[in-house]
Amino acid sequence: MNISFLLDFYGDVLGEKQRAVLELYYNEDLSLSEIAESEGMTRQGVRHIVKKAEQELIFLEDKLGLANHFVKIRSVSDGIIASLSDACDRLERGEDKEKLEALLQHQIAAVKTLAQIGE
Repeated sequence: MNISFLLDFYGDVLGEKQRAVLELYYNEDLSLSEIAESEGMTRQGVRHIVKKAEQELIFLEDKLGLANHFVKIRSVSDGIIASLSDACDRLERGEDKEKLEALLQHQIAAVKTLAQIGE
């Protein structure tokens, strides 16, 4: 997973300095040297903070899986929305009731899958 994405999920768990340095490095795209200069640290010190914070974010995701669950839920829900929008379009065109019923049954199954992702 992208560290910036994991930072959105678990950033509050990190120490203030770790979070700030990772945000500068990943979200602001500053170099280690630029961060070191702005934070009054050595480049090696910044690199150490970045690596330790990355490890912590990856550890949290491995244990909790919140970001992965979010991605799965988002993917399934996007598919449901697209399919239901398609069903509405078909309904407006007066398509066959049986085809629409099959499409809606498929969406019911997708919603059930969505409910099971968090289990």
